Amino acid sequence: MSDNLSNNCSVLLIDDESIAQDLIGDHLGRQPGIRLRYDQQSERAVELCRETAADVVLVDLRMPGADGFDVIRALRADPDHAHVPIILLSSEDDAETKARAFALGANDYLVKWPEARELEARIRYHCAAYQARRQRDAAFIELHQREEELRASHAALHQAQKMEAIGQLTGGVAHDFNNVLQIISGNLHLLKMLGHVAPQGMLRVENALNGVERGARLAAHLLAFARRQPLQSAVIDLTPMLTDMDDMLGHVLGPRARVITDVGPHLWNIDVDVGQLNNVILNLAINARDAMNGEGTLTIRARNLDADAARLHKVRADAGATAAPVAPVDYVLIEIVDTGVGMSDAVLERAFEPFFTTKPTGQGTGLGLSMAYGFVKQSGGEITLRSRPGEGTCVQIYLPRNEAGAAAQPADHTDVLAGGAETILVVEDEEAVRSATVAMLSGLGYRVLSSPDADHAAQLLGEGARIDLLFSDVIMPGRLTSLQLSELVKRDQPQAQVLFTSGYAEGLLAHDGKLPAGVSLLAKPYTVETLSARVRQVLRQRTAPSGGVIVNPASTAA
Repeated sequence: MSDNLSNNCSVLLIDDESIAQDLIGDHLGRQPGIRLRYDQQSERAVELCRETAADVVLVDLRMPGADGFDVIRALRADPDHAHVPIILLSSEDDAETKARAFALGANDYLVKWPEARELEARIRYHCAAYQARRQRDAAFIELHQREEELRASHAALHQAQKMEAIGQLTGGVAHDFNNVLQIISGNLHLLKMLGHVAPQGMLRVENALNGVERGARLAAHLLAFARRQPLQSAVIDLTPMLTDMDDMLGHVLGPRARVITDVGPHLWNIDVDVGQLNNVILNLAINARDAMNGEGTLTIRARNLDADAARLHKVRADAGATAAPVAPVDYVLIEIVDTGVGMSDAVLERAFEPFFTTKPTGQGTGLGLSMAYGFVKQSGGEITLRSRPGEGTCVQIYLPRNEAGAAAQPADHTDVLAGGAETILVVEDEEAVRSATVAMLSGLGYRVLSSPDADHAAQLLGEGARIDLLFSDVIMPGRLTSLQLSELVKRDQPQAQVLFTSGYAEGLLAHDGKLPAGVSLLAKPYTVETLSARVRQVLRQRTAPSGGVIVNPASTAA
């Protein structure tokens, strides 16, 4: 056993005769590394042991009040001192007394008065053994903590991998689903544009379009969870958006519920898709309404959270022990708090999974929280849940601060159909989608060319076709990608504009889900009104070879 372990030894001596201090303390007090504390109050043994942080206790056997046996019992019954070494000092040298002492938990037994060097050696031995035991126990505790941390990291990694796998599956399903919806939507809009449909037939068309819209929302929620929806992000000031939501949320929650909006002063700007953020808060409010059974209080709070405060909130603590260090980030914290029934730990573990719901069949899709999770993660933020049964739920959304000024929100002109006489090249591998899109654009007055893939489109352009707009799907088969085709158009016909469309823009357009500057995207499925407005918006950005803006008579009418 290492000598270093006993170089700093605290000894507690309990004896009712002061001669013990003279005989024992005289020698021990002169030895390096030994601190001696003498006391006559045997009934305070546990308290004295704690005060002195004793490594060894020397106690007399025969004392008035609590004797040596009582001291052994008291120390062994105390969890903090159950293993502290006890050396019993006694003038009795009989086997029965010694056996009783060891049975109660004494570590050693010395007959008064022991030779000084032997006593010192025994004290140092027991002290070293006790200190080694404590070091071992501390090592085991630390090992257990590390194992728990590792187990938690493995669980977090498994959960992240599961969510990523589900996200890939849902993203792929949503892509195909959006293409099918576009075929249905496009042909229904063509029926409306052609006219000659009886009023009863038009009612059926409108009902079918409403179904398409519901399907589109479902696909958007799937893509949001999968973090594969292209975000039209902009730097915004949250304050007016949150304060203007009171009336809308009041209608959503009903007359028996109360909405409280608590927006902190001078909120920082954030870079986010404002439409998607509105949807997230609306979905969370609907979840809260159901959890409160239509009555209670929904509180929406927002405040700034600097990097130090975010660290206290353990934002990004789920990155894992092996992840690269995360730079300090300032956040805007949005909290949606309800007074509903709350969630159990088992429900909390699965709350972000798509299609998981505790609502009765037919009363919920199970996509509200999963959509919020995907959107916040895709926006570079974090989202957490705090809840207990009977105590309501708090959803915390952390969105990174953006130092730029807030951008002006564009006006919405999607209600009016506007056409033109420009030439548009439609590139789409789905024949049914392509034919419907060509018919809609032709019905709006445009001259339309079409190609089933980027290779065929490049051939058309190489043969001299001049266009004003390339309207291309993102994911298509063939040698050329849609991005390569757009670069070819920009090089050879710099006055032409490019508008992409997709139900799933993963891997080609979006970086962390955000469109690069200058890239325009129209998400599938789209209506004829949305297609009309977006095409005109992009065409207005055309520039002449000299650098001026091209003005077309048809565009001025729009």
